[in-house]
Amino acid sequence: MKIILLDKVDKLGNKGDIVEVADGYARNYLIPKKLAVAATPSNLKAWEAQQRLLKSKEEKAKAKAEKIARRINKTTVTIKVKVGEEGKLFGAVSSIDILNALRDKGIEVEKGMIRLEEALRQTGTFKVPIKLHPEVEASLKVVVAPEED
Repeated sequence: MKIILLDKVDKLGNKGDIVEVADGYARNYLIPKKLAVAATPSNLKAWEAQQRLLKSKEEKAKAKAEKIARRINKTTVTIKVKVGEEGKLFGAVSSIDILNALRDKGIEVEKGMIRLEEALRQTGTFKVPIKLHPEVEASLKVVVAPEED
């Protein structure tokens, strides 16, 4: 029996795969547990329509991420911090500080997108990667400068 998987099934396939299984396995296990549906012409047509919709949404999300990435790549944010002797920071510049600086510039990203390995603990210029989409990454120039009294 041909079925369309609605979820990942170990040793069988991933969500959306069309596979051939034994009739009893499909009727008694996969279909009642809502892990699959029979691959009838109407179900296949609905599945194809859903795949086109998902692909369209994915393309729009990627295009939006690329647009934001171009803007981020051109942007430099300056974060003013209190420093002590020898340019040592009181505290550190974290991804939240970078997020707030981006928001001040009108660029909206989520905290988890900022790939800062560890907080910035000294003054200077740094490149911070920002992963906007699984296929799109931008590089933000962050300048950590001493705060003027």
